[in-house]
Amino acid sequence: MVTAREVAQLCGVSVATVSRVFNRPATVSATTRERVERVARELDFSPNESARALSRQQSAMVGLVWDTDHRRPGWRHPFLQDLLLGLKSALSSHGYHLLMLATSDDARDRNPGVSLADPVGYVSMTRRHHLAGLVLIDSGTDADAFTAFAQSGLPCVALDVALSGPRATHVTSDNAGGAAEAVRHLAALGHRRIATITGPRGNAPATARTEGYRRGLADAGLPVSEDLVIGGDFYRESGFVGMRRLLARKEPPTAVFAASDEMAVGALLAARAAGLRVPADLAVVGFDDIEVASLVDPALTTVAQDKPGFGTAAAGALLAMLENATAPEPVLLPTKLVVRDSCGSRPPR
Repeated sequence: MVTAREVAQLCGVSVATVSRVFNRPATVSATTRERVERVARELDFSPNESARALSRQQSAMVGLVWDTDHRRPGWRHPFLQDLLLGLKSALSSHGYHLLMLATSDDARDRNPGVSLADPVGYVSMTRRHHLAGLVLIDSGTDADAFTAFAQSGLPCVALDVALSGPRATHVTSDNAGGAAEAVRHLAALGHRRIATITGPRGNAPATARTEGYRRGLADAGLPVSEDLVIGGDFYRESGFVGMRRLLARKEPPTAVFAASDEMAVGALLAARAAGLRVPADLAVVGFDDIEVASLVDPALTTVAQDKPGFGTAAAGALLAMLENATAPEPVLLPTKLVVRDSCGSRPPR
């Protein structure tokens, strides 16, 4: 195994300089840093992570915190998978690794000291592991824990939920703007009874997309009919059930905006089961632009999020805080309406 001393000898510098290159690169000149890094790559040298953690009181590990369990299938959502790939890739390119810190209701019962129900205990646990920073994903019930993390002084980046603190910021998509654009598109096609299947109550993106739905109707001069607003949970089954409820209305909608593609696919299946044709009898629009959106029949019109860019932006914000004492400004990522076959060109008679 190559040692720091061997790298130092080949570069003509001290062992301490090699250590600073990997631990405190800002204290080393660019020329020396580039020479040490080049030799380290050629020799396949990597610093001892345990030693780095002790010397810096910080490891090269970034914690990913999300409170979930087998009853909430969040890890399996296609959007999250793409986001995590972007996050992991961006962190890895800067020498950091991602450590999952998910908890569950079952784990909470066995060990409340590492549960988001006890945020102080959770913050203490992250400090014991000398984590460099945290990425926080909202499950809709984490407000107290997120506040504790934001005030802890640890570099924190929250995804899709507003977070502020001495070293805390957040990244989110323009959920409201994207939803409003989708509804305006349906209205421009002539639809007047436009329904929505929302995301889970208390979830920040779901709330914003519902607000965008209402804004889109107002922009088009259309009233909001509360009987056309159905709750969902971002997953396919709730889209199927929600669509069946909408089709049972005395005056069913001619179009539906589902707050996720998974629910939109469920809505398509419910329409097909009811003998309706999409888009001839019903227009459907989703949100996310996951892979299945272009594969279903008819292909799904949807609001696209920059999924890999989401993770890259979160990593960039976190890395900025690791280099500076202050938190960067929140990041708002644009969305884009992708028009495919499921919304048709005009409403049915």
